[in-house]
Amino acid sequence: MIFLDLAKKNLKIHWIRSFLAILGIIIGVLAIATMGILGHSISLLVANLISDVGDTVIITPHVAAGQGFVGDPRVAVRAKIPESDVEAIRKAAGQNRVIPVLRRAEEMTFGDDTGYVTLLGLPAEEIPILLQVEKGQYLRENTPGCLSGYFLAREFGISPGSRIGIGNQSQRVSGIMSERGYAIDINPDYAVVVTDHWFFETFGNEREYDQVIVKVGDISQIDQVKRDIDQRLNRRETVVDITDSRDLLKQYDQIYDQITVFLLGIGAISLIVAAVSILNVMIISVTERIHEVGILRSIGASRREILWMFLYEAMILGVIGSSIGGALSMLGGYFISRVAIEVMTAGTTFGENASVFGPGTLLFIAGGILFGVIVSTLSGLYPAWQASRMTPIDALRHE
Repeated sequence: MIFLDLAKKNLKIHWIRSFLAILGIIIGVLAIATMGILGHSISLLVANLISDVGDTVIITPHVAAGQGFVGDPRVAVRAKIPESDVEAIRKAAGQNRVIPVLRRAEEMTFGDDTGYVTLLGLPAEEIPILLQVEKGQYLRENTPGCLSGYFLAREFGISPGSRIGIGNQSQRVSGIMSERGYAIDINPDYAVVVTDHWFFETFGNEREYDQVIVKVGDISQIDQVKRDIDQRLNRRETVVDITDSRDLLKQYDQIYDQITVFLLGIGAISLIVAAVSILNVMIISVTERIHEVGILRSIGASRREILWMFLYEAMILGVIGSSIGGALSMLGGYFISRVAIEVMTAGTTFGENASVFGPGTLLFIAGGILFGVIVSTLSGLYPAWQASRMTPIDALRHE
């Protein structure tokens, strides 16, 4: 333990130098742990946002392309799902509910305010299956009226009974929908919902849809439902794309895994810079204490003990800096994650209730601390080895 005490004593004597080295470790561990927490909290947010429609299969038209490279928006051909394919989906889905969806961007006017909104057309009897009305009442077949999204109503001051202009017509708002948040199927918070009957009458009677939603009664049957629909519609060529929330969640997991690695890399760079600082501190420490090394070697200290004396210094710097950085990362990770979540959820109440810390959060903090200690120790390894290789005579003769 005497060599540990000597290491502590030297750090106290040169406390300014030690403080600057510790500060570098704190910043490095804070960066790497905070970035890890940020990536993890975003992954939790996405998982929670998608989990509310785990019983849903989405069928969208397969987008064809004209001449040009794949993905070029200039040659993309707008595709629809015809009524005949919707009927085929109904047969393939069996007893599960099939809900065709119409969608378009339309100008809305309310008093002196004007703006473009998403207009959704749904069968009147299926609206209660997908959406919940917070104020007012649901739409009825062959009855004029519309539903306003939660945030659209809050932004414009729309209430049940208000009249808005949509599709060159004046429509009475029957109800205000509850906040729903982002989902794989439809996102009505900033939308206006009408019946498909009114939609066809206003914009044309051609029975073609933008997507079809299948609500699966037994979640364990989702894969079978997807296979049945695929075999019926995509037998000869790809007509529709079939996905569910798990597919979307898997894509987001892959994206955010890459983002997390990138963020961790940024933090690791900060920690490596701090390691260079510790390396410099340890080299200076060895140079200043060569006579001390010579005295210790001459009275019987082994090379291994000299090695550990200097390694203790690097480890103490790493442990102190990494522990403080890990503790601060909980605070820093929380605030930066809250800001990111608020931006992604546009300040919705769902964002306010979103979880920042999850089971994996402590792993990032512990990993950051462990990485900081290891990097600090490795930074002191070469100077410590260099000091341990000195012979007593050479050390005592050094000026």
